[in-house]
Amino acid sequence: MTLQERLDAMREASKARIPAEARAVMQRSIDELRASGIMERVARVGQVAPGFTLPTASGQSVRLADLMARGPVVLSFYRGRW
Repeated sequence: MTLQERLDAMREASKARIPAEARAVMQRSIDELRASGIMERVARVGQVAPGFTLPTASGQSVRLADLMARGPVVLSFYRGRW
């Protein structure tokens, strides 16, 4: 099964788990974000990230440059629960 097929299956399965009212709220939020033009401003695959420093869960600062000095870096953004 390809990644796209798996994502499609997950999307379909969520329709049974998530109440219709909640799905409507989620879809409305997605539509509003897209209408805002945000998609033209998001980072693209392969785009060089600007330098930044973020706190860890324990409060220590981590710089992207320091991580990249040790090797490739994968950034993952957790949006939280809807």
